Amino acid sequence: MAIVVAVDWPPSHGGRPTAAWSAPEFDDAQRPVTPVDDTACSANAGGMAGFVPVSAVDLPERGDGRPPAPVFDKSATITGGFDRVGYCLELDRPTGRQWVWTAMAPFTDDVNRLGLPDRSDPIVRQRVADLEVATNVPGLTTGTGLTGYLEIWPNSYRPIASRQIPAASTQKYDADDDPQIADFYGSFQVHRVAANRPAAEVPQTILAVNGFTQRGRPLSLGIGSAPAGSSDWTFADNAGALGQRRLTVYARPALLAVDQHPADRQLYQRDEAGGATVLVAGRAVNAQAAAVRMKVVSGSEAWEESAVIRPGGAFSLRHRISAALRTYRIDLYVLGDGVHRRVARWEGVVAGDVYVIQGQSNAVAAAYRGSSGDEENEFIRSFGSPTPDPSFSAAERSWNYAVSDIILQPGSVGQWGIRTARRLVDAYQVPVAILNGGFAGKTVSYFQRSDVDPGDVRTNYGRLRQRLLAAGLFGQIRAVFWYQGEADRNDAAGHMVGFTNLLRNWRAELGTDSRYYVFQVRTSPCDDSSPGPLREAQRRMADTLGVTVLSTSGLAGRQNCHFAWEKGYRELGDQVFATVARDLYGGPAAGVAAPNPRSATFVDGRTRVVIQLRDNDRLTVNPGAAADFRITRSGVAVSRVEYRDGGQLELTLTGPASPTSGVSYVGRTAPGIVTGLGAGLLAFQDLPIGDA
Repeated sequence: MAIVVAVDWPPSHGGRPTAAWSAPEFDDAQRPVTPVDDTACSANAGGMAGFVPVSAVDLPERGDGRPPAPVFDKSATITGGFDRVGYCLELDRPTGRQWVWTAMAPFTDDVNRLGLPDRSDPIVRQRVADLEVATNVPGLTTGTGLTGYLEIWPNSYRPIASRQIPAASTQKYDADDDPQIADFYGSFQVHRVAANRPAAEVPQTILAVNGFTQRGRPLSLGIGSAPAGSSDWTFADNAGALGQRRLTVYARPALLAVDQHPADRQLYQRDEAGGATVLVAGRAVNAQAAAVRMKVVSGSEAWEESAVIRPGGAFSLRHRISAALRTYRIDLYVLGDGVHRRVARWEGVVAGDVYVIQGQSNAVAAAYRGSSGDEENEFIRSFGSPTPDPSFSAAERSWNYAVSDIILQPGSVGQWGIRTARRLVDAYQVPVAILNGGFAGKTVSYFQRSDVDPGDVRTNYGRLRQRLLAAGLFGQIRAVFWYQGEADRNDAAGHMVGFTNLLRNWRAELGTDSRYYVFQVRTSPCDDSSPGPLREAQRRMADTLGVTVLSTSGLAGRQNCHFAWEKGYRELGDQVFATVARDLYGGPAAGVAAPNPRSATFVDGRTRVVIQLRDNDRLTVNPGAAADFRITRSGVAVSRVEYRDGGQLELTLTGPASPTSGVSYVGRTAPGIVTGLGAGLLAFQDLPIGDA
């Protein structure tokens, strides 16, 4: 039946701030129910107007390795797309029939992927906006405008939380589990979760169908959170105790095909004007659609943008958002003869700055000792997952909140990455996104681009490239940070060839306007802290490749090849922040640059050496620093080191050195020699010593 509402027509708003939404809000839950089938949901739940059943399955008692055959399949009738999906799960218990209806924004545009996944289907683990829940099960929260989380995959999984969901358990199966590459069990779960992080609100399972791809095992089914065991009904093995077990899939046929739009939690790279333009565009696929209206809300402010659908069906709307610590919610409405419907909602949209981290384990920066969790913030975002699995990487296409202590999860950015971002957010009041593509223990060859197929997700380069493309950030990166070299085992030539190629490809694809930073590794390999040709080659990259070289020698919190949080990754994040603030935000320069020698000169009959540094920052020489210097081709050692005004280090030797000697610095004793901001003296090898 037609639903007629009054709308102000034609649209007349042009992006003006408004105190209130002028058109009437329409609550789907208050609409008359249009019966579309004979489920308990259609007989009892509101908000199903416009939905049509797509398919249904009668869930077996035991899995047979694949989803059960459908009772019916009408997916071929959904030809114009859909703007909302819904599920009805019905379970007959001895006490009577339980049912739950839940609807949400689409998580895919493929109608064939709405049901139980087959073994060949990709994983889905993502938030969904505008969740609706209705049920006859006591204790389950109902209503509209809720936040949901989906865990849909054919795989087995572990109870390891990604930290995307507030108050999710890291030890029990619930609303935030970790799918595995091998083996099969199967999860089809919808959860209600807290809208924002951090929050203490415990996730609640809405519906769960588990075990359908494991042959011979009883299915585990439930509505609401399980009263005992795993709250998401994992391993409940209870299907045999239930009568009818039916899952019906619904879709609401679309009135519009929206081709360009923001995503939930998306960060747009800000432009020179200090903001970003959000574009919503597409075409009408229903003749009733005559106009579109976009409502943008941020805090207490609201704006409206409207447009008449042009001949041929095309439409487009634009709105400017500012790069500030504020989020935007964007609602899209379609208007026409007898039509007034919200067709999309995107939440948590921001504008800010984007950075990339690449390299091996110190780029990944896992928690080796101490937590950086307090640095996480709703204005620090990431996109996709750094997982090395090609299929998982290709499936992870959501914006996430950045997380730090855990690795290879959606949103993982590492400990020093989260610290850097948090300092930028706090200091400059701008959101930050970090995409970390690092993977532990790999040589430079692992990170190379495939010239045959640069986007090949079987390669590390291709996976990161595809993440940037899917996020709409390709060519918009402010800076790239490279921390790698330990696995190259002091092979300076191989490291230089590999990184030079990588840098060339980055500059060609990500842009020459981006800044490129290279960390001089502490050791190469991990158990060797000698000066070494690789560290010397990295020190010279500022001259040979035009990058900025960052130091790690001043970090005292060393954990073999890695670092603790305190006196380690936290301080490294502070140094990175100071460098980026200097280079990109007009921040102070004093004490920021890693001390780097320019020349060395003998004085006093070759019993002292003066090292002239490139910067004049005052340095602190900590106890034990003298032991990190080597006088090569000579039998003398360094007994004392002092800083002299004018950017000089004076080394006192134990005796006269050979006139052909050089000087090296190991940088093993931390904090060693540092600037006021903790940047350590770069290690160097066999710097020639000239005569005064």
